[in-house]
Amino acid sequence: MMDILYTGPVTAERESPMARSETSPGRTGGPAQRPNACCFCWCCCCSCSCLTVRNEDDRPNRRTSQDTKLETIPNCEACTKPSIEEVRLWAQSFDKLMKNPAGRNVFREFLRTEYSEENMLFWLACEDLKKELNKGLVEEKARMIYEDYISILSPKEVSLDARVREGINKKMTEPTQQTFEDAQLQIYTLMHRDSYPRFLNSSIYRSLAQMGSRSSSES
Repeated sequence: MMDILYTGPVTAERESPMARSETSPGRTGGPAQRPNACCFCWCCCCSCSCLTVRNEDDRPNRRTSQDTKLETIPNCEACTKPSIEEVRLWAQSFDKLMKNPAGRNVFREFLRTEYSEENMLFWLACEDLKKELNKGLVEEKARMIYEDYISILSPKEVSLDARVREGINKKMTEPTQQTFEDAQLQIYTLMHRDSYPRFLNSSIYRSLAQMGSRSSSES
């Protein structure tokens, strides 16, 4: 039998797997529109199991995330469908969630419903930068990360303290793979302390966990 490819949660109105996510009205615009319910669809041959879940809380005052300029960051990371055990491991620690591609996809979808997807996008962009060996591309990617997530003019600016921001500004004169290391750690800690507890209590995660429990009891 062919392997099942799990590309993570896909929103109902995305035009294509590589379609851009909806843009926000910006910091000074009108109230942000709440994203549509997410749809987890796992297909094998002619069978399709589809679960639609909705986020329980509306957060109209939060802005929506906008697309990154970095084409290296896909809408979803390609990965296999998570096992029941993997889904349960996500609740054990944030590290286990973030080390699992499927876990990152589901958590990223949750962040999108909270209008804070830019935190995950920034973290992924930093991971991509650390793997880059070409000096020219390192400088180009560092500049794009700065414009997308560090610049105060960006609608996707992540929340960093003054010390970290000042350090980045100094390092941007000659950027390296580690230019955003302190900032990446700060955003990782923010997601861990702020978003992760809500994720575990969200309808997105609970529906996956319940679906796994039903599957194991039926087998």
